[in-house]
Amino acid sequence: MKPPEPYFYPKSHSETHNFHPSPLLFVTIVFLVQIPKAVSSTAAQIPLEYIRHCNDVVPATTAEPSALPSRPAVSNNLGFKFGYYTGGDSIFSQSNPATDVLRAATFHARFLQDYLDRNRTRIYKVNGKLVLQTPKSFVASSSRGGVLNPRRGLRRTFRIRGPKIPLVVDREMQRFSLGGFWSESTGRLCMIGSGMSNGNAGKVRTFNVVLKLNYSPSFNVSGSLISGVLQSLDSEHSLSYFEPVSLLGVRSSGNYEFSLVDNGKESSCLTDGENLDVSKANGGLCSAVVHRRIRFGLDYAKDCDQVNCSSIIRDVKYVPSIMFFRQMKCVDQRKMLVLLDFRNSSSVSAFFPFDPNTTLIGEGAWDEKKNGVCGVACRVLNLKDSLNGASVGECSIKFSLRYPKVFSLRNRDSIVGKIWSDKSKDDPSYFDMIKLRSVWEVSPGLKNVPGFRYEYTEVDSARIIYLSKNLTEHKGKTYPNGDSIDMRFDMLLMDSKGEAAWGVANPLFVGDQPYKYQPYGLLPVSTESAVHLNNNDSRLLNISYEISYSYRSSDGRILDRGFVISAEGVYDRHSGVLCMVGCNQLHLSYENHSSIRNDSLDCDILVTVQFSPLNAAEKYRVKGTIKSTRIKSDPLYFGPISLSSKSFYNRQAKESIWRMDLEITMVLISNTLACLFVGLQLFHVKKHPEVLPFISVLMLIVLTLGHMIPLLLNFEALFVPNHNQQQNAFLRSGGWLEVNEIIVRAVTMVAFLLQFRLLQLTWSERQGDESRQGLWDAERNVLYISVPLYLTGGLIAWFAHLWKNSHQTLFLQPRQRRLPFENHFYRQASFWSDLKSYGGLVVDGFLLPQIMFNMFSKSNEKALAASFYIGTTLVRLLPHAYDLYRAHSFSGYLDLSYIYANHKMDLYSTAWDIIIPSGGLLFSIIISLQQRFGGQCLLPKRFRTDAVYEKVSVDNSVELQGESVQKNLYSL
Repeated sequence: MKPPEPYFYPKSHSETHNFHPSPLLFVTIVFLVQIPKAVSSTAAQIPLEYIRHCNDVVPATTAEPSALPSRPAVSNNLGFKFGYYTGGDSIFSQSNPATDVLRAATFHARFLQDYLDRNRTRIYKVNGKLVLQTPKSFVASSSRGGVLNPRRGLRRTFRIRGPKIPLVVDREMQRFSLGGFWSESTGRLCMIGSGMSNGNAGKVRTFNVVLKLNYSPSFNVSGSLISGVLQSLDSEHSLSYFEPVSLLGVRSSGNYEFSLVDNGKESSCLTDGENLDVSKANGGLCSAVVHRRIRFGLDYAKDCDQVNCSSIIRDVKYVPSIMFFRQMKCVDQRKMLVLLDFRNSSSVSAFFPFDPNTTLIGEGAWDEKKNGVCGVACRVLNLKDSLNGASVGECSIKFSLRYPKVFSLRNRDSIVGKIWSDKSKDDPSYFDMIKLRSVWEVSPGLKNVPGFRYEYTEVDSARIIYLSKNLTEHKGKTYPNGDSIDMRFDMLLMDSKGEAAWGVANPLFVGDQPYKYQPYGLLPVSTESAVHLNNNDSRLLNISYEISYSYRSSDGRILDRGFVISAEGVYDRHSGVLCMVGCNQLHLSYENHSSIRNDSLDCDILVTVQFSPLNAAEKYRVKGTIKSTRIKSDPLYFGPISLSSKSFYNRQAKESIWRMDLEITMVLISNTLACLFVGLQLFHVKKHPEVLPFISVLMLIVLTLGHMIPLLLNFEALFVPNHNQQQNAFLRSGGWLEVNEIIVRAVTMVAFLLQFRLLQLTWSERQGDESRQGLWDAERNVLYISVPLYLTGGLIAWFAHLWKNSHQTLFLQPRQRRLPFENHFYRQASFWSDLKSYGGLVVDGFLLPQIMFNMFSKSNEKALAASFYIGTTLVRLLPHAYDLYRAHSFSGYLDLSYIYANHKMDLYSTAWDIIIPSGGLLFSIIISLQQRFGGQCLLPKRFRTDAVYEKVSVDNSVELQGESVQKNLYSL
């Protein structure tokens, strides 16, 4: 069941787990859910708390709703997506969050009704939600951390996305639901509301708050900021009280008035080179510069000093090496409002980092003569005392951007530009010109722009190296097509020193066409281009790649800067061999900063990759090497770097989806049959109650535990969705697998109850008859043999676990740096996991106690129905037969996706899949023979012990007297 919204939780200061209603909270709820009707006889109900805290900001009105046409678009103009805040540390569960990741704030407003006050100005009633985010200082795997990633809610639809580098920090969010009024004349907004937080030690706290925001009457660069404060309405002595939170947001909705690029201020635009005419794209500039973050590297001049390098941003202790570009608004297909944020490489985050201390607000416009974007940027000023006094000014920073028309191995910058100061060198805010170089990407809007092409410069060298290998075509094997999604892969790298790194290889161009599977989405490719690639009879296909990787510690921190290798070469689609020449960008270190220069490249790198066949069940999808062709004495020489990938192919992903569907069905059938066979045994003992004492109690305990332990390990699956982060990160199936798991657990519960009922009947029947002491003695002998046998098996499993973990593969040697993604693929098996597998082996041999019991009790009773012991044996053995089929029929493997014949719940391998079924069938045959010829029928005659009955002498007179009595009874 979905939990209620935060503001429905009660407020409690003394005992947070008890329900203590807050009058303010209930008044707020009534206010939030109130939808005004245009009924003249009813005046608007204004909460008392609003009158106390907001009436001096936006006076509450009881006037009738306006009869003028309403403007619901006003609510969109009040919200902001990019915001920053200070204060409020006590709101969150961690009081000292990481300082290198920015705090963020967002605000969404919803229009309800408008009123006309006494001055005939509009007052709007709005509801809103304020979200504050702060970083958490723990490692969390990425939400897309799986190789197979079915889309949420779709059973058959999927996409392939390799595991991403784990995130170092997660984000804790605090939401506030609010309601209030906004005045059109003053531009002020005041709202009251509440929010809920699970604070320290899991205590639920309810915050009662008031939000006050100020909006500029004009929406231009000077009026683009929204400032305000969030204040607590709780007592200063309560757990829910917090210091005021200062807010600063950037407006992005509404009719923006361009004031910097329409008056000639951008006329000093600097562009050069052969550039694309982006204005000819569908949608113009707006389609090329999409609404997402674009990352630029900063290339400083060699002779810039500490002051000139860092004065582009102020009050920071580092020289920025990265600029993030974010389009906020684009109009007329040529003009846009933008944000420029400057950071160093250690503070890169997954979202646009708005910080008024490091962010510039600017305008840009397309210059048709120079085929580039020319713009002006301004600083955010007056931040020392409070965010409420922030303003935009010093609009003396110019920038230009252009899209190169030709790309090559040495020119991979999809967007280049410059940023410089328009001040004189004597001005304190002056800084030298800085070059901008973006990471590689192809916006969908650029696809149909005339002149967009890639120029291969080193492909001939790669072709010569490939031909020198004398590779032959592998008949009967199929390899990925050059333009398929299978060409993109994530990889584990190991250098010559044994250091491990994690990276990704992305194709850029295939032939003369951009690779359509870009990291951020699917790039549309014309039908003619796709047909040309598929019908190309040439065995070798020209292709270009970008390979990036970085070294990380076990907690996810970046240990070294990232490496980026640009490569181009040939791909043999008949043998799966990729041979490329690469160039590595060199980071040049100066006295006060580092920089990347396009003319500083090491192009003496050879990259070779071998793809596995599509229809092969190989452990690694990709294997390859990256090595330097320089001599060892060269300063730029590096040792060979091996790379490998276990990612799934597209075809393997489809097979896995189908296989998981099949396995879920098989689990349901298997558990249902288990219930059926136990029910048949209960029917058997009901029909023949005299056989109950001859059933081994230990055997029933083993079977009962075999059903109970999986239920205990997954008890929450009966009531809530599965929270196994590792499996969910891999599958991302929405709720479909979780629903099926609940059904499976419910059926398993039924089987457990039936099995427990059989155990109860057997125990009660044997306890109620004192003449069955011999059966208890036999049971005790079975226990004396079975317990040491099971313990010995557990010790063997423990020694096997120690031996296995001490002889791991190269990736798990102690000297290697452990990476967070090893939790998915390369993690050492825990002893608990091995112990569960051994437990599955014990349940597979559930008939062993019954066999020994029959031998010690010399029983020939048909205690077990043939349907029970044969059927249960087949239910336990079929997973092993299926595991053999799965190993030979499905390419690739990943234990996390195994549902039926789960390797964590039993011993599975080619040897075990033969030994266990053979042993189970042998036990069934022995039980059948014992119930027909006696419990000791298989023992040699000299070891058999027959039943000895003691002859007792009977007095003749007593015997005759007994006969006389019996005759008298019959005569009655």
